[in-house]
Amino acid sequence: MNSLSVYIHIPFCDHKCIYCDFYSIIRYDNTSEFFNSLHKEIDHYAQSLSSTHKIKTIFFGGGTPSFVNPTQINSIIEKLKSNFIFEDKVEITLETNPGTVSSKKINEFISTGINRFSVGIQSFNDDELNFLTRIHDKKTAISTVENIAEAGIKNINVDLIFNLPGQSKEKWESNLLLAANLPVKHISAYSLILEKGTILNKMVMDGNVEMQDENYDADLYEHTIDFMELSGFNQYEVSNFCKPGYECVHNLAYWEHKEYLGLGTSSHSFIGKERWWNYSSLKMYIDSVNSKRHAVRSIEQLTELQLLEEYIMLNLRGRGLNLIELEKKFGTNWQNNNSNYLKTLVSEGFITYNNNFIKFTKQGYTLCDEILIKFI
Repeated sequence: MNSLSVYIHIPFCDHKCIYCDFYSIIRYDNTSEFFNSLHKEIDHYAQSLSSTHKIKTIFFGGGTPSFVNPTQINSIIEKLKSNFIFEDKVEITLETNPGTVSSKKINEFISTGINRFSVGIQSFNDDELNFLTRIHDKKTAISTVENIAEAGIKNINVDLIFNLPGQSKEKWESNLLLAANLPVKHISAYSLILEKGTILNKMVMDGNVEMQDENYDADLYEHTIDFMELSGFNQYEVSNFCKPGYECVHNLAYWEHKEYLGLGTSSHSFIGKERWWNYSSLKMYIDSVNSKRHAVRSIEQLTELQLLEEYIMLNLRGRGLNLIELEKKFGTNWQNNNSNYLKTLVSEGFITYNNNFIKFTKQGYTLCDEILIKFI
C-alpha cells in the first residue's frame, strides 16, 4: 500500500494578522457544521483510497487549529482511524499559536494523539509582534514552548519571520538565539513576503510601510544558514532546519513529491497524476460537501513534463535529487540535457554532485529559485 499524508485546514482564527494570506475567518458560528463536513469528506475519500493507501502523517494547519476544542481534533483523528489503516508511529502535527493554549489544553491535545507541535511565534521581539499584529508577547511565546516540552513532547517546531521592516541583523540574530536555546528540535525561518490582498500589502502601497530590499534579505538568509549550522540544526529544505532525525515527515512528503490528501477549506491534494483543490469559502465548502460529499473546486491532470519538473524542483528544494530514482521514474533525458549546466553549478560551488545525488550547497540555497528556473 502507498503512504498517504493528510493535511486538514482549520480556518478559524481569533483575528487576521497583517501579513497572512491563508484562508481564515474570525466567526465561529459554523464550527460544528464544518467538523461534520470534514467527517463526510473523510468518508468520501476513504471509499477510493483506504484499500490502496495507509496514513503516514496528519497535519492540522490553518487558521489556528489550536484555537478549537481538542475534542473536535480528536473526532477527526478517530474518524481517520476508523476509515484508514495507520502506519506505525504516525506523525500528527498541530499548528499552535501562543496565547491559544494553556498547559491543560496542551495535555488534552496530546491525549488525542498529537505528537508534534508547530508553534507560530514569528518573533520574540514585542515591537515586532505588535507590528505583525500577533496576539501574544515574548513571555507567552517562551512559556508555550516550555509548557509543550514539560508535557513530554520532544518534537517541537517554531516558526520565525525575518526581514521585517527596519529589522537589524542583531535583532534577527537575537530571535534565532532565543529559539535555538529553547527545547525545540526544528526551526522554520521564512522571509517576510508581501502577498496581494493582505493588510500589509495595502500598508506598503499607501506608503505607510517600507519593505527592505532583496540584497538585505539574502544577507539575513545567509546569516540564518550559518547560525543554524553552528547551533546544530541541519538545513534540509530552503526554510527548514532541524536537529538530526527531526525532519518534518509530513513536509518531506511535499518536497519528495509523495502523495497527499487535503481536507477542509482551501486544501490541496495530489494523488497519482491528479492535483485538485477545495473551495476556500467556508459556506461553499460546507454546501459542496453536503451536496456532493466533497468540496473540489478544480482538478488538474498533470502531464509527464509537469510531473518531471515538479519532482526536480521539490526534491532540489529539499534534501536533494537522487538521479537513480529520477531515472527510474522519468528516464535520463533531463540529466543528459542539463549535464553541462550541472558541471557549471558544481564548479561554481552551488551544488554538490556525489554518488548520483545532487544537493544545493549553502550558496546554492540562496539562489535556488534562479537556478531552478533554468532547470525547468
